[in-house]
Amino acid sequence: MSRPKPPQFEKTKVVAENRRARFEYFVEDTFEAGIALTGTEVKSLRFGEGSIAEAYAEVRDEQAWLVNANIPEFSHGNRFNHEPKRPRKLLLHEREINKLHGAVARDGMTLVPLSVYFNSRGRAKVELALARGKKAHDKRDTIKERDWKREQGRLLRDRG
Repeated sequence: MSRPKPPQFEKTKVVAENRRARFEYFVEDTFEAGIALTGTEVKSLRFGEGSIAEAYAEVRDEQAWLVNANIPEFSHGNRFNHEPKRPRKLLLHEREINKLHGAVARDGMTLVPLSVYFNSRGRAKVELALARGKKAHDKRDTIKERDWKREQGRLLRDRG
């Protein structure tokens, strides 16, 4: 018997979102990961600064890392400030890391961060997606479908 699906992640404050990821990739599975941050990074995120637009995740030495995520320096951080684009360790269970590593190595999938947010307990979390890249024709289909849904909404609104 399979395990029951956990409820969707509770996001109280979304700091950064990678909206382009759902257009570029087919999202197959999502994971919630903690993120190891320094004090000034947390303060910067609480002010709503940060970007994961060109970020990705990778599994190295049996640990997951968030690479190329930009969390700008905190304005009052003085000498304790952090490096804005340093690799940050993702906090996942060993079983989850093994699953991600196997999918990336075997199936050629990609680890893409979808959003960075604070949960109800005030902890910074990353929503990671195990995704497969789209080809150009898949992207065109996505655009057609999105435009048709928008047109459908207009027609229903005008006639309804």
